[in-house]
Amino acid sequence: MLNKKFLRENIITLIYALIIAVIIRSLIIQPFYIPSSSMEPSLLVGDRLFVTKYSYGYSRHSFPFSPPFFEGRFFSKNPERGDVVVFKTPTDNRTDYIKRLVGLPGDQIQFIDSNLYINNSEVLKSKISESDKIFCGKRNINAFTFEETLPNNKQHKSVYLKNSNFQDSVSINSDEYVVPKDHYFFLGDNRDCSKDSRFLTSVGYVHKNNLVGKAQFIFYSSDRNIGRIFSFWKWNKSIRFERFLKKIY
Repeated sequence: MLNKKFLRENIITLIYALIIAVIIRSLIIQPFYIPSSSMEPSLLVGDRLFVTKYSYGYSRHSFPFSPPFFEGRFFSKNPERGDVVVFKTPTDNRTDYIKRLVGLPGDQIQFIDSNLYINNSEVLKSKISESDKIFCGKRNINAFTFEETLPNNKQHKSVYLKNSNFQDSVSINSDEYVVPKDHYFFLGDNRDCSKDSRFLTSVGYVHKNNLVGKAQFIFYSSDRNIGRIFSFWKWNKSIRFERFLKKIY
């Protein structure tokens, strides 16, 4: 027969452990999984990364299930242009997205002939490769890879599809977007295969209260198309060891 005191102590220990885990997840750091190709080549499908929750302060979206205990942010800090950010989509305030912050409040954003303009100035970009293969959903497509330099001199890689059928894409020519007060404008690095702030009805401008945290580094990565975690005989090919502890820029 189980000792009641032993059972009670174990239940109390489990409760304490759960409370500590919730505190760490809510206030310090939280793991996230990359399910889509919208941030290639910076983030790949199968990457698992840590996001710091304290980077921009805290809102109700910092906590599990976004409880409506309060409005606004406390210990608020402004994100920087070029940060890779996890946020709740404004359309449902539940779905987590991860994108690159490109536009600050008051900015004017536009694509003209596949060139990104911020406040009527073209963002500098240099071509790195003309023959890269990137994923768009489940399709493997030829793309150009560029290194872009944002107005604050932060650099990152971005890709644009070669296919001429995408001439109507918002990454070719777009309307001008004017970022409202207390909002931000986000783009995926995989410019022709990303649902982001360019799509106003599905994502649009993101309010500062919807920011969850800043992506910091990848702690694990695997290609599920080659093998699942339990397929240990495929680990040498499926696990991307070179991406472990890779810092996210």
